[in-house]
Amino acid sequence: MFPLSVLDLVPVKIDKTPADALTESLELAQHADGLGYLRYWVAEHHNMVGIASAATSVVIGYLAAGTKNIRIGAGGIMLPNHSPLVIAEQFGTLESLYPNRIDLGLGRAPGTDQLTWQALRRDPRSSDQFPQDVQELQGYFEPVKENQSVQAVPGGNLKVPLWMLGSSLFGAQLAAQLGLPYAFASHFAPASLDHALEQYRHLFKPSSQLTKPYAMPCISVIVADTNEQAEYLFSSMQQRFLGMIRNRRGKLLPPIDNIENCWSPMEKAQVESMLSCAFIGCAATVKDKLQHFINRTQADELIVNAGIFDQSAKLHSYELLADIGKQLVHA
Repeated sequence: MFPLSVLDLVPVKIDKTPADALTESLELAQHADGLGYLRYWVAEHHNMVGIASAATSVVIGYLAAGTKNIRIGAGGIMLPNHSPLVIAEQFGTLESLYPNRIDLGLGRAPGTDQLTWQALRRDPRSSDQFPQDVQELQGYFEPVKENQSVQAVPGGNLKVPLWMLGSSLFGAQLAAQLGLPYAFASHFAPASLDHALEQYRHLFKPSSQLTKPYAMPCISVIVADTNEQAEYLFSSMQQRFLGMIRNRRGKLLPPIDNIENCWSPMEKAQVESMLSCAFIGCAATVKDKLQHFINRTQADELIVNAGIFDQSAKLHSYELLADIGKQLVHA
């Protein structure tokens, strides 16, 4: 099976609550665990009524407690929002509770707007310290030295695997410099994907964690029994991205019959550009599209988001995708 993983944005649906979203995420994580997916990640977002994973480490603990084998992690923690020591303590605790099942992906963006960032009590300049903060965080997971004045407890000696996240060349270059695996956010910002992967592989320096580059693009995939059903389900994601470009971030909406009635030609072009790494259709259609994408990017693994409104359709999509994964091959 080609390595496949899940990115879950823990979407809150219209007329539903964050509690409902978290319950459905646990069901999906358990489903993915049984289907053989490698990892299941949730992401840090704040002040967004349509996303229920703001307390990311808490959600990870909830999902890890309810699953058995799948790796659970952050895709990612927005490190400028936090003290590296606190993140080391949180993920050291998670690793202590669920050994060899925790991933820590790190991002440089705040994951929210400027006003909310102020509410988080963070300095807007903290993003400038991101490379140093990543290295400080790495240090807390290394073997504790004699007379070390500050240590993460738990955290020291645990070697929680770090990932670098990115949607630009900055993350690619930093991942290469530090010898970390790299996840690119092509599910919403695909424009720089090819250049970022090229830079990452060209500049990569081996580290104690990783001896050669390991790239995992994030993409959107919706699989259904027919192409028409998949396109219908996809309209929920299209509406979400339309809301993003209109600066109206709300809850996940149900699918609609004719998305063309919702947007202007310019808006359509913007949404389609942002979703150019979305692969939609029946199993045969999606298999061909994914194999072409793997061949082009030489991806080592794919992490997949499926913004489907109906829970049963989402579970079915990931089941069909798992079968597709058995037929995909590395480039």
